Amino acid sequence: MIYLWLIVLVAAILVEAATSALISIWFAAGSLAALIAQLFGAPVWLQFLLFAVFSAILLIFTRPMIRKLMPNKYTPTNADLSIGKTAVVIEDINSDLGTGRVRLNGVDWMAVTDGDAVIKADSIVTVTEVRGAKLAVKIEN
Repeated sequence: MIYLWLIVLVAAILVEAATSALISIWFAAGSLAALIAQLFGAPVWLQFLLFAVFSAILLIFTRPMIRKLMPNKYTPTNADLSIGKTAVVIEDINSDLGTGRVRLNGVDWMAVTDGDAVIKADSIVTVTEVRGAKLAVKIEN
């Protein structure tokens, strides 16, 4: 059984090192507890119980705290950064006809508007949403 716990311990550490997403570190700790119990001559059922209990307790009680301490890895995309910005209409926006283009930061985008409003070229609009390759816009007030 000592080899089983060593294999689980090493595998969990390697998976954690490869992902650094706090997925398997809890199982490494559980396998370490089971390995120590095995070294002291504990029966197999107790080793598995210790593995499960240690892994579960550490997962339940420490993961939420550690996730709060870890930095948020979300990186906004160019599309996310466009929301709230102003753009210039370069082609009339008409949802019924499926036409409309705006220029935002020097880049031309297809544009749509909510509702039936027609927005004329050279108008200033605000980006409200990114819908795939289209910007949803509203007329600037």
